Amino acid sequence: MPARPRRSTVCFSEMTVESARDSTPSEPLRHRAIRSFVLRQGRQTDGQKRAFAEYWPRYGLDVRDEARDFAQIFGRTAPLVVEIGFGNGEQLLFAAEREPARDFLGIEVHAPGVGRFLNGLATATLGNVRVYQHDAVEVLKQEIADGALAEARIYFPDPWHKSRHHKRRLIQPGFVALLCDKLAPGGLLHLATDWENYAEQMWDVLDAEPRLHNLAGARGAMPRPEWRRQTHFETRGQKLGHGVWDLLYQRC
Repeated sequence: MPARPRRSTVCFSEMTVESARDSTPSEPLRHRAIRSFVLRQGRQTDGQKRAFAEYWPRYGLDVRDEARDFAQIFGRTAPLVVEIGFGNGEQLLFAAEREPARDFLGIEVHAPGVGRFLNGLATATLGNVRVYQHDAVEVLKQEIADGALAEARIYFPDPWHKSRHHKRRLIQPGFVALLCDKLAPGGLLHLATDWENYAEQMWDVLDAEPRLHNLAGARGAMPRPEWRRQTHFETRGQKLGHGVWDLLYQRC
């Protein structure tokens, strides 16, 4: 199956030592965080730049060092859903329009996609969405109180298909544990991938987390639920016989 560009927004706290060949003899080995994304912002259009200027004050949230009161931000108490790595935001708009009784947080690091989404959000005049352009781990740790989320959604994260890059995959034990901290009991974690090897890793990681229960049974996947739209890429891939795995786990 061919790989495709994807986005994920997280920086793992796990540290790794850079290889000696990257350092000079007089230079100490440096430590760096393993990132699951490469920040290639690309060029923003004038329209995307205007979107930040015009709509960020209304829809954007800047990271600070204390948990948010989202009931105050949205002006109501409603189930809170986060989508991590929303790309251009088509799925997030789809969900917000069709689930008006829920409030949504979108997290994405890539500015062009965020700008495009802000334009779409303003056109749709939706009031139940707020956006972060930031690393997801920092947002989860600093902005979202434990037990505040009704659902977390991560659709088609970068599969990092080469074995030596698997450590960069978003779905790792530490990150899943953090998500479980933020999910309320009974909350849902919904992952989707079209890369079978990644689905296998997801099962390994999620099944090892004692606070999660697979709604499809052991190492099972569900049919695409109605709240996740089918992408053009997904439709094309299915015509070619490619698989898609929707993994739905409930927080115990």
